[in-house]
Order: sequence, then structure tokens, then C-alpha cells
Amino acid sequence: MRMIFVNLPVADLQASTAFYTALGFTKNPDFSDDTATCMVVSEQIYVMLLTHDKFRMFINGDISDSKTTKEVLNCLSASSRDEVDGFKAKALAAGGSEWKPNMEMGPMYGCSFQDLDSHVWEIMYMEMSGG
Repeated sequence: MRMIFVNLPVADLQASTAFYTALGFTKNPDFSDDTATCMVVSEQIYVMLLTHDKFRMFINGDISDSKTTKEVLNCLSASSRDEVDGFKAKALAAGGSEWKPNMEMGPMYGCSFQDLDSHVWEIMYMEMSGG
């Protein structure tokens, strides 16, 4: 199985690490230091929180201003509607902010929020009844 590493530039590494810990992700100390924190979402999904100086080492050009523009929407699946609502509640309690109203589109139900640096996350439940 392939793995995915979502790399995010963050203004305050310690605060962002606390935010993602509050979401239930765990820190992998083997790939973390004072410039980066590796947050484990699952065995295949990792979020790399990088200081701006560290992030610049991996890109050409400028870091986009996530407060005014969006380049990507990160979406994680949920196992139930309750998990969607619970995840959003944790994000808001940890300092995240609302992004768009919860959505319901046929068999899909989801929410979205912004982290401390305005990176957008969606949590989506998809009813997979065979039909």
C-alpha cells in the first residue's frame, strides 16, 4: 500500500502540533525536530507540519497565503455521521475555525474546518449500501 505525506507550512510549530494532537493524531518523534513534526493519521497517512523555513527547502517560489487563497482541500473519510460531527467539534475546540457549513449530498455527509494556519480539512462519511 502506498503512503501519503501531507506537507503543511505552519507559523507556530508547537501550537500546530498541539492542534493536531487534539484531533487524535499522534506525533512520531523519529521524524520530528524543532523544524518539523510528523503527525500520524493512520499507517498510510501522515501530516508533516513544517516551519516556513523548512517548507521553503522543498519548494520553488513562495508559500501561498492560505488565509486568502486555497490550493488544496484535504479530505479524510469517517465511519459515521457522528464521527464527522465529533471530529469537527474537536477541531473547533482546539482553535480551528469554521470553513463551510456541513454538507449533505445524497449518500455523503461531511464537514469542513480550517486549522490554525487556515489549511482546509474536510471529513466525509459515505453511506456505502449496496444498491
